Amino acid sequence: MKSVVSGAAALALVILAGCAASPAPTQEASAAPKAKVDGGVIVGEAADGINTFKGVPYAAAPVGDLRWEPPKAVVAWSGDRAATEFGASCSQSTRLGREVKTSEDCLFLNVYAPAKAKKAPVMVWIHGGSNLNGSGSIYNGAAFAKDGIVTVTINYRMGALGFFAHPAITAAAGPNEPLADYGLMDQTAALQWVKRNISKFGGDPDKVTVFGESAGAIDIYALLGLKSSKGLFNQAILESNITWGDSLPLAKAEEEGKALAVRAGASETATLAELRALPADKLVAAAGGAQFPMVDGRFMTETSLQAVANGHTLDIPTIIGTNSFEASLIYAREKDPQKLVDWTNAQAGAPARFIATKTAGGKPTWLYFFSYLPTAIRDTPRGANGASHASEIAFVYGGMTRPFGGAAQAEPSDEDKAMAALMHSCWVAFAKTGAPKCASGPAWPKYDPAMPELMEFGMPSGVRADFRKAELDAATAAESGAR
Repeated sequence: MKSVVSGAAALALVILAGCAASPAPTQEASAAPKAKVDGGVIVGEAADGINTFKGVPYAAAPVGDLRWEPPKAVVAWSGDRAATEFGASCSQSTRLGREVKTSEDCLFLNVYAPAKAKKAPVMVWIHGGSNLNGSGSIYNGAAFAKDGIVTVTINYRMGALGFFAHPAITAAAGPNEPLADYGLMDQTAALQWVKRNISKFGGDPDKVTVFGESAGAIDIYALLGLKSSKGLFNQAILESNITWGDSLPLAKAEEEGKALAVRAGASETATLAELRALPADKLVAAAGGAQFPMVDGRFMTETSLQAVANGHTLDIPTIIGTNSFEASLIYAREKDPQKLVDWTNAQAGAPARFIATKTAGGKPTWLYFFSYLPTAIRDTPRGANGASHASEIAFVYGGMTRPFGGAAQAEPSDEDKAMAALMHSCWVAFAKTGAPKCASGPAWPKYDPAMPELMEFGMPSGVRADFRKAELDAATAAESGAR
């Protein structure tokens, strides 16, 4: 990642893409729902017309000799397994907004299903957090389940445990064994689990939308170009993909991995056994800045940028968009308003338009721009530069995950609630119909490079033509010239 990775590494972008989820309303529970899935029978909870299953293992614990191995089949259990508590979040350095257990044994997912679902559409959320932090548990999937969608949130390995290459690992691997992108492999394994098991919860395995924000969107960008993704999902939503899609080649990734291992306490000539003996917290601390997918030549054979430029991505309906103040990620070191706008254009708006342009010739793509500010932060320093990175999540989830504005504040206004209802309806419609037919406002046109239009969710919302054309053209030209 030429421009983004270097900046992220310097700044150690450990940005959580979520805060603590708001609990679903409580009422007297119905009979505990059960499902037979890979590994055995799980028992969840039923309330408010939603069956919830938490902490469901989708792969074996990636510990010991399974550290830096592709995910293995889940270990079966006997009898009924309670699925009423979230599993541990994957090892990371940042607190998750409350006391949350973290562990290398973290390959769990959570299912929120309408109690009477039958062949219902499915949405799978991949959380953000710079591929360093975050957890599926901090997003309340009940928001979509209430609208008839079986919703899955997942954990995946991150940091040096999820995105890591080292000559000792390569030497020990088989000739075709995938390397480096263990977090992406986990996401693939979770999607394969969904394909095999989601019908047990009333979901349709042939109608799966994968959606994610920040690192989650970056990872979906990579998944779109992988042969292993074929048939696992039918639609995609990329929220704030902050990257053009460059990736380190394996040799360079191995060099960086060796340096990281030394920082974690290993020797220059460490064996794989010695690397696996390193404490997880030492590896987490040594990871530094944001982690990104790498081209290992096996699992990932070309960069995301190459895949989309060459037409090698899945041809599926896609929504992609950005926020007006994505540069909130660099605000700690850069205060110049124009430079902040330029960064947002160069690292968010231009790549989003590029992907939309390259994919528009197949199944339709829709482009959006989120600029809405909650009423409580308007005319305050927090809202001075626009809608910050990740601030759309609260609205996408209909207000049931993350407080509006990304932090505790006053009760949302009627205007805030209306925006949440609008955005949530667009995402729900997309999952159900393959097009974002929003509940109100003008029709959201699919992206056409010849007549480029996008939907702005702002104050006010509406369709915009040739949005920031000169600025995005300049950013695209600069990126092309740098290659």
